[in-house]
Amino acid sequence: MQTSIDQLSSQFSVAGVRFAEGNGGLVKVVVHTDRCDGEIYLHGAHITHFQPSGASPVLWMSKKSVFAEDKAIRGGVPICFPWFGPKASDPSAPGHGYARIRTWDLVAAQNNDDGDVLLTLGVKIDDFELTYKVTFGRSLGMSLAVKLSDQANTPASFEEALHTYLAVKDIHQVVIEGLESAAYIDKVDGMQEKPATDESIQFSGECDRVYLDTTSTCILRAPAMARSIQVSKSNSQCTVVWNPWINKSAAMADFGDDEWTSMACIETANVGSYSRTLKPGESHVMTADVSVIP
Repeated sequence: MQTSIDQLSSQFSVAGVRFAEGNGGLVKVVVHTDRCDGEIYLHGAHITHFQPSGASPVLWMSKKSVFAEDKAIRGGVPICFPWFGPKASDPSAPGHGYARIRTWDLVAAQNNDDGDVLLTLGVKIDDFELTYKVTFGRSLGMSLAVKLSDQANTPASFEEALHTYLAVKDIHQVVIEGLESAAYIDKVDGMQEKPATDESIQFSGECDRVYLDTTSTCILRAPAMARSIQVSKSNSQCTVVWNPWINKSAAMADFGDDEWTSMACIETANVGSYSRTLKPGESHVMTADVSVIP
């Protein structure tokens, strides 16, 4: 462990960046600049903290989260790939795919001219080569590039999501704007596809919706925190909105029974019929940007 941290520190000596042993002995990258604080684990390329200077933390983390090499971290920004949810052909396969339980390589670290820190991580999963660029600044920028290897024999399809957990104080007061005109699949109601509501989203029970054919920017209003969070994206046709509410929270070992009141997920995704297919050598890049706005 110490050798690995020493090697990273020697190879990626960048202002505002240090390497440390995180929870469960997993290696994490710690960012501290005059613009923000942040953390990302090499396990899963999992962002666990983002806090612009002068603001409260943007991302929610479960106090019950398990940190282990064969487990996914609960909260922050997990990467779902190459499938979303259970694997249709193999329910025993890891939920949401392999990306969030693999150790990623740190490829590059640099300081941008504006004072942001840009980290580049990579991993290979089957015939897919993934490159993840994360920018820690006044906003949190995420860019997930997927390339199908030149050596692949046939085209291949995948699902993907940046499963962003946002911190709130009281889910009952939260309003999400931006998806009023989008139809959605209601996973709580038997996977029924439902028409657009023409209304913003408010929470009064379990919510697990996949909004379809939408590239819209979402704004989460959190009056109890006197702030709003904006999630913009590109090359993503789906947005998932999730809160497990009471019963599902109690059923998850890595999720505190009462923690559902303090989080909401707005996930940038391409899933289901909006999965992506690449030919050998082709690439696809999906991005998300998370920022605090008045």
